[in-house]
Order: sequence, then C-alpha cells, then structure tokens
Amino acid sequence: MLMLLIFVALLAMMCINVPIAVALAMAGVLGLVLTEGMSSLVTIALDMYNGATKFSLIAIPMFVLAGAIMNAGGITDRLINFVSALIGFVRGGLAMINIGVSLFFAEISGSAVADVAAMGSILIPQMKKRGYSAPFAAAVTSSSASLAIIIPPSIPMILYAASANTSVEQLFVAGIVPGLIGAAGLMAVAYGFAVRYDLPTEEAFNIPRLKETFVEALPAFALPVIILGGIFGGFVTATEAAGLAVVAALAVSAWYRNLDLRHLRTAMLDGGIQTAVVMLLVAASVLMGGFLTRAQIPQQIAEGILSITSEQWLILLILNVFFLVIGFFLHSAAAIILVVPIVIPLINAAGIDPVHFGLVVTLNLAIGQQTPPVASVLITSCAVARANIWEVSKVNVWFVAVLLAVLMLCTYVPSVPLFLVEYFYR
Repeated sequence: MLMLLIFVALLAMMCINVPIAVALAMAGVLGLVLTEGMSSLVTIALDMYNGATKFSLIAIPMFVLAGAIMNAGGITDRLINFVSALIGFVRGGLAMINIGVSLFFAEISGSAVADVAAMGSILIPQMKKRGYSAPFAAAVTSSSASLAIIIPPSIPMILYAASANTSVEQLFVAGIVPGLIGAAGLMAVAYGFAVRYDLPTEEAFNIPRLKETFVEALPAFALPVIILGGIFGGFVTATEAAGLAVVAALAVSAWYRNLDLRHLRTAMLDGGIQTAVVMLLVAASVLMGGFLTRAQIPQQIAEGILSITSEQWLILLILNVFFLVIGFFLHSAAAIILVVPIVIPLINAAGIDPVHFGLVVTLNLAIGQQTPPVASVLITSCAVARANIWEVSKVNVWFVAVLLAVLMLCTYVPSVPLFLVEYFYR
C-alpha cells in the first residue's frame, strides 16, 4: 500500500511537469518520512552528495566534453571525408556515411543526443540537397545515433554500472559486437531504401582519394585506440580513459589547427547542462533508493515474480517488455536510475549475469530514444531536419526493427555480447 502511494505521488508530480529529479527526490523523502519519521531526513544532503560523486560517474562529463572538442576541432569533418571515400560509391552512400560516422563518433561521446546534434547539423542538410527526403534523413541520423549508447563508451552503461554495482569495463566490452551488428543492419535497411527510391551515389571508389583521406583522418583514429585500448588492455579505468579522451581530443584538434572556440564554448555549455541533469537525477535517486532498500520493495518484487516463474527466458521477456514500455515515457538516465535498483535483486536471484542484463537494458533504452512520446533523440533529429515527427516515425520503424532484432539476439543468445567479456576478463 505504501509503495502504491509513493508511486502515485511520483506519477502525479510528473504529470504536472515537475522535473523528474525533483519528483523523485520528493517521493523518496515522502517514503522515508512515512517509514522512519522526520529523523531520517538529517543526512539527506550528505547522502545525495555522496551518491552523485561516485568515481565512475566522473566519466560522464569527460566523455561529453571529448565529443564537444571532437566536433569543434575539425575531427568530424575528416571522418566524414574518409568514410565518404570508403563507402560513398554505394547507392545511398550519404546515408551509409551517416551511419559509419555515427559508429565512430559513438566511440568518443557516449551520448546519442550529442551524436545527433553533431552529425545531424552537418549531414542532414547535405542529404536533403542530394535528394533524400527529410523524414528519411532524420530517421537515418536518429537511429544510427543510438549506436552511441551501445558501443563503448556509453553514458547509460556507466549509470547502469553505478546503479547495479557491476563492472563498467565489462559492459563496454559487451557492447562492441551488438553495436557492430546493429550498424550492419541499419546499413542494410538504408541500402534497401536507396535501391527502392533510386538514391544517388556520392563518388566513385578512388584508391588515391581513399589514401589521402585516411592520412588526414589518421590522428583522429588515435582517439578510439587510446580509449578502448586503454580500457581493454587494463591500463586505465573507464573514468581515467574519459580524462585521456579529453586530452587526446585537444591534442588532435591542435594538430589540425581548426578548433572553433565559439562552437566549443556552446557545446561545453550544452554538455554541462546535460551532465547537471543526469547528476541531479543520480543524487535524487539516492533518496528513493534508501526508501526502497529499507522497505525491501525490490526483494518483495523479486519474490513475487519468482513465485510465478523461475525460467530465465520468461523473466527476461517480462523485463524486456517492461523496459520497452518505460522507454516510451522516460529518458534513459531516468529509467536506469528509477528501475535498475528495483530489478537487480530479481536478476541476481534468477541467476542472470548482470553484465548481460546491463546490455539488454541499454538496448531497450536505445529503442526508447526512437519511440514517441519522449523519444529525445528522434525529436532532436526531427528538429534539425525540420521534419514532422510522425512522418519520420513511419520511416524510422524499419530501423527500429533492426534494433529490436539485435535486442532479441542479445537477450536469448548471450554468447553474442559476452564472448569478448569471457575472453578478456573471465
């Protein structure tokens, strides 16, 4: 009964547009007061501060900053030129370039919204000039941007690791193969559209041009080597790799002598706001987590579901549906912070690998970024393309189907995401 009251209070505040972080904190305070009295409020400020200053969370603003530097320092332009020379000869080549560059940018920023803002502002206008429809350009940009939270580094993975007390490095490794499979699937769908609507190629395959653009982009290729090589080699933690990414992005931008300080300032301010929102959510979640832990709500939910079934495949199916629905209405950070602490006892009791489940959660939330009404990434892409969200969604449904297929593959064939984890860590 108490949990129902807290849930109704939280839902009511969200319905009247109270910010999710504020609503979450107020609901948590209400729960603590009702269960333990006013004395439980003495350490609230300290608990929130400690919750938002975990070492692993420092990686979030660092990766956001690295992405901003990369975009403002001319690195993105070199990548686009190289990918264009590599696959621009394919029909619908500009759509392929969009997906290919997103695949690389995902390895730096860890944020799908940052990917759309960076790539979309450059590639969507070019796609429209070349005869691509605005809905198709927006759909390709939006769906490929979701690779940013599947391929390491990933901000939602960092949040999940902090919430579930598991290894962020292992989560990063688990995301590599699903991310590559997803990129290949998106390219296949884009090629199907290109053939159907006779979309243009960009340029003939030219080896001298490919070599030229490769040499120009070579310093940029050092960024993922530093980040992923350092993590997988065991030389640095994910947080330390984020700091290295910032330093490396600055060094590469200085090499290109093309750092746009005004653009960088704007991107840093936007990234700071985005980080502040996430950190406020994390801090607020400590209060709700304290209430849930003391009331043993997660354990009760685990016992309730396990009393119905102990089959892992069915539990995963239930949780997949639950997270898909949650993704319709909550941003990925809010969904992780709200829900993961509740379901982790169930995952542990059912014997499901928390790293495997972390990837399942991430894929669900990647799909949630593409599905209205919230659809933060889709909305950003539509704004850049100046396209109607429902027209874009009609095209985007084919790309979302690819992400759903990857989700099902990773859910029920765990060796797909976990074989690299087994190789490196177990």
